[in-house]
Amino acid sequence: MGTLLCAMAGALLPGALPALAPAAHAQALSELSCRALWVQRNAVYAERGYCFKTADAIATFGERCFPPYGQLTPSQQRYVDEVKAWEARKGCR
Repeated sequence: MGTLLCAMAGALLPGALPALAPAAHAQALSELSCRALWVQRNAVYAERGYCFKTADAIATFGERCFPPYGQLTPSQQRYVDEVKAWEARKGCR
């Protein structure tokens, strides 16, 4: 579901990103809006069963909450960290 939402929001697909070169990652992420970055970041957590608490996240991703409860793999964590860095660069809240 998270991947579909990312595609609908015009964001990148997390599963496709490891095939991109690091410069392509940065270029692609740099072009996303704050909202698209938020969707991109949280789609990774949604795919891993994170228990969302905010109304916006639940409305966007549904009631997830299944094992591994948002615990990310090392590559997913690196990707989320990269998205967070772009959110910070853009001044996203």
